[in-house]
Amino acid sequence: MTETIAGSQLLAEIREQPAALRRLVEELPEYEAVAARMRDHGPALVRLVGHGSSDNAASYAVYAFSLLPGWTAMRDSISLSVYYGAELDLSRSCVVALSQSGRTPDVVDYAERARRRGALTIALTNDVDSALAAACELVLPLAAGPEHAIAATKTYTTQVAALGLLAGCAAGDGTRVASGIREVAELMAGLIPALEPRVREMVSSLAFVGRMFVIGRGPEFATAREISLKLLETCKVAAEPLTATDFAHGPVAALDGLFPVWAVAADDAGLPAVREAAELARAKGATLIASGTAARALEGAAHVLPVPAPSIDLLAPVLSVVPGQLLAWALAQAKGLDPDRPAGLSKVTLAR
Repeated sequence: MTETIAGSQLLAEIREQPAALRRLVEELPEYEAVAARMRDHGPALVRLVGHGSSDNAASYAVYAFSLLPGWTAMRDSISLSVYYGAELDLSRSCVVALSQSGRTPDVVDYAERARRRGALTIALTNDVDSALAAACELVLPLAAGPEHAIAATKTYTTQVAALGLLAGCAAGDGTRVASGIREVAELMAGLIPALEPRVREMVSSLAFVGRMFVIGRGPEFATAREISLKLLETCKVAAEPLTATDFAHGPVAALDGLFPVWAVAADDAGLPAVREAAELARAKGATLIASGTAARALEGAAHVLPVPAPSIDLLAPVLSVVPGQLLAWALAQAKGLDPDRPAGLSKVTLAR
């Protein structure tokens, strides 16, 4: 489905996400093959590089690779290699280069340099014929289909799911993770229509908001980063992502009744810290928005946007970003902005 819905490409692409996830899991054999190559390489470190939403997905992958195959992973510095010319020994590294279009120049440059320095390089892209795909030794398709709105939605959720799938395959558990992604697609198909009217009701109270903190912890910090980016680029809301613990060390001093705090709560080891941050925000008089699988565990929230819990906890971030995507779309409209074409931004994301 490529036509716009309610005049909005962004909303159409949000609604297309379950179908994109279903297409992704059809690529399981390719993910299994690349994971086998990674295991043969014996990585001491998985290095992830990307910009914007791709970098946010990389935040999730740090947890996915550490928790599933037990590999150390990091979001690497592109500048260190590409602009400052650091001569690093990457022979024990696997590089996963993330670009939805496959055209991001310095990501391509980084991948070329990393390959020359001995890394096993893997392109994760929506265009398997792109410059990034040519630069890397191995290529993994997102299979998200064309994305016309400038703000990434389905390419972000397929990136997160794809990174979880690759990590699962590396751990020898790809079939189970693929099944979990299929489950998430079905949960998301029910979640989106349920949330749309709720976010429309919320926007009148947020239409004049110009700043916000978005809090997450663990794998959900990627969600906090991505929600912040969506609000910034579509709604001109200066949203800053924070870990639940960082929030208490300085930023809380900025809060007042006109400074909302969005808390992404998962029913995992990070929940106590997120709950404590939410309580601190309410004590400062901030309007609290609660979302995630444990949204109802945050007391006193003005707005509660829960998402269903998948059977694989690590896949929850694929679902928990949806309330932020929908609110960004609805709030942009309430502010009189075009959610499909934010001023000053451009993007090309190609189909597989």
